[in-house]
Amino acid sequence: MFFMNRIIARLALVGSVIVTLSSCNHNGDHPDVSKVSVPDVHIMRFDTAFFSLDTGNINASLFFLNQRFPYFTQDFVANILGAGPLSDTSRVAFEAARQFMISYLPIRDSLEKKYANLDWLEKQLHESFQYIKYYFPKYQLPPKVVSFIGPFDGPGVAVTSYTLAIGLQSYAGRNFSFYLTGKGQDLYPQYISRRFEPEYINANCVMALETDIIPDNSEGRPLVEQMVNKGRYWWLAGKLLPDAPDSIRTGFTKAQLDWCAGNESSIWGYFLKNTDLYTVDPDIIKNYIGEGPKTLGMPDNAPGNIGTWVGWRIVNKYAEDHPGLTPEQLMQVPARQLFEESKYKPK
Repeated sequence: MFFMNRIIARLALVGSVIVTLSSCNHNGDHPDVSKVSVPDVHIMRFDTAFFSLDTGNINASLFFLNQRFPYFTQDFVANILGAGPLSDTSRVAFEAARQFMISYLPIRDSLEKKYANLDWLEKQLHESFQYIKYYFPKYQLPPKVVSFIGPFDGPGVAVTSYTLAIGLQSYAGRNFSFYLTGKGQDLYPQYISRRFEPEYINANCVMALETDIIPDNSEGRPLVEQMVNKGRYWWLAGKLLPDAPDSIRTGFTKAQLDWCAGNESSIWGYFLKNTDLYTVDPDIIKNYIGEGPKTLGMPDNAPGNIGTWVGWRIVNKYAEDHPGLTPEQLMQVPARQLFEESKYKPK
């Protein structure tokens, strides 16, 4: 045993297609979603349009941009830039947009080369939308998908009233110069910025939509309930991203996943011996859930967010014992009930 060694509104879409769960399977547990009808995904390049604005006539340019992207411009200026509503008298919004555009032009230039074509992402998102519609036929998928470049401390994915919005500044590559600077590392230490790669975009979009489909209302709840609730979003990602490796769905490295799997019994034993599973102390909960280079009190190999990993294992056990439940039904089971009925006891 190792102890002996010491990251909105619902979206509207007309004409959703209902698909039952009786479709055929392929590739083992994969359902066949090839016949699931969803809108074609076309990523609207807001990033390109915004950085083409005339900074000498920013007022008129922004209003023209709003005519082209009426479903996103206001959200971008007000919420992502934090400049307030766009109106005829919004001098703050105009100046903020102009200053951001000027200061981020070098960033745009780098990202424009890296993401000149997003056909590959459109294909991935289309398949992910098919899985979402397969498992959640009543969910209204995003009418629009847009790409943007926002501040580095802004969102990598945002679900707005009408769009699924992808912030390319969060996917410039782990070795991008800003991420390696002191300010960049203050914002995003290496254990976070290593995931700022293109292969994480689709998974992050799916994870954002998961919490739009079923909001996470576990804040303030006891530790074990938060572990289960957050762990089941990882479990659901396994259904919606069946071809993605666990490292992409969880954010753990393969080495971290291997270590956790090899020490599962000891990890659980540590929780039982050293932690009150029903504590609501936010400092204790933060140690086990959320980003971090490691988990304090455990060996150095124990990654941060290990509580979510344990919650994921609890949900896996429960799902194996209740094969008749659909993902939608399982996601609705109260977290404490799921934990208690799972009888989780790894060997």
